[in-house]
Amino acid sequence: MRPVAIIPAAGAGSRLRPHTHTTPKPLLSVAGKPILAHILDRVARARPERVALIIGPGPHGERLRAFASARTDLEITCVVQDEPLGLGHAVLQAKDVVGSSPVLIVLGDTIVEAPLDELTSGGSWIGVKEVDDPRRFGVAAVHDGKITALVEKPEKPISHWAVVGLYALANARLLFDSLEGLEKGGTRTRGELQLTDALQRMLHEGEELRPFPVEGWYDCGKTEALLEANRALLDIQAFPANREGVVVLPPVALDPGADVLHAVIGPHASIGAGVRIRRSIIRNSIINEGATVEDAMLDQSVLGERAVVRGTMQRLNVGDSSEVERT
Repeated sequence: MRPVAIIPAAGAGSRLRPHTHTTPKPLLSVAGKPILAHILDRVARARPERVALIIGPGPHGERLRAFASARTDLEITCVVQDEPLGLGHAVLQAKDVVGSSPVLIVLGDTIVEAPLDELTSGGSWIGVKEVDDPRRFGVAAVHDGKITALVEKPEKPISHWAVVGLYALANARLLFDSLEGLEKGGTRTRGELQLTDALQRMLHEGEELRPFPVEGWYDCGKTEALLEANRALLDIQAFPANREGVVVLPPVALDPGADVLHAVIGPHASIGAGVRIRRSIIRNSIINEGATVEDAMLDQSVLGERAVVRGTMQRLNVGDSSEVERT
């Protein structure tokens, strides 16, 4: 049976402000296209029966719905999470879409390089990666190739195996029963209904969950992480770019619709559609659609859609429709 993919994408993205004031976090650009586009490209390899995209209410949710509707290679159903009550609550909203199918859960702000077609071929798997400080993540204890315990953001980690936001679960019925049990019992961790707690409940019910080590894991939840993901993904998949009047230092993602002249672009620069650049040097940066950069040197910077920057060498984090000018 083919899986149903669940992509929770309703989060407010507070750690990526000011950009997420105007743009949903999954639609922020990294390595030449939105985070959600990278995720859907990878999910498509698993050949899911359908995709349940969990969105929030309001304009952000509608932008995500419009983006999903333009995707013709996947059947995508948008499900609204009316209140931000946690990842477990977001997944629970997909119950009616999933039915009895196995599920593949991929977080809407995390890009993972993994063979998803193999991951969904049988059994239940959770993506993990060994990290130095796992206190920011869900953490898995592993013994003899099986997960024995899961804890959400522990003060004293039970291991260094961080849960990376990738889950292939064969027993969807038990997953949703566990989530509903937590909801009815009022069980909350850090004030939210947590997926990690539901998975721990599944372990108590005898479900076998196995770890799936992941090397390529790009958490795009903060500006620094977004830039790090941009660098890593460009190293993997950037295409050659040549432009008259422009010095290109690869790897870069330079949209054909960008108007660039008398500039040095790269390395590790992503330049979106409709961007105008004149007499500037841009490296290690993401310049989103419609932005303007003139007479500037930018490094480790993120410019939102339609932002305008003119001036000297600086490091910037400029939201949509903002303007910065230094003379």
